[in-house]
Amino acid sequence: MAEKRCPHCAEKKTERSEEERKKLMNRLRRIEGQVRGIQKMLENDAYCADILTQSAAVSAAINAFNKDLLAQHLHTCVVRDIRSGDDSAVDELAELVKKLMK
Repeated sequence: MAEKRCPHCAEKKTERSEEERKKLMNRLRRIEGQVRGIQKMLENDAYCADILTQSAAVSAAINAFNKDLLAQHLHTCVVRDIRSGDDSAVDELAELVKKLMK
């Protein structure tokens, strides 16, 4: 039987400590709660400026999540790959930064 792969996951994996995984998951759950709050605001015909304020908070929370994950990536995956002689990690990092700066 062929192995099923997640179409959203890369071939590479990153092992994280349980503590780090839990911290990241908690942040994402808080962000998810904020998004659900915005949905309820919209359903209840909340004032546009109030919705936009909450949307800006979600954007800031996502940006903070991305900054932390990028810092972890630099200190772990990128350093590991470069030390093992895989300079393609630099190109991958450059592409990541482009995506994050859109």
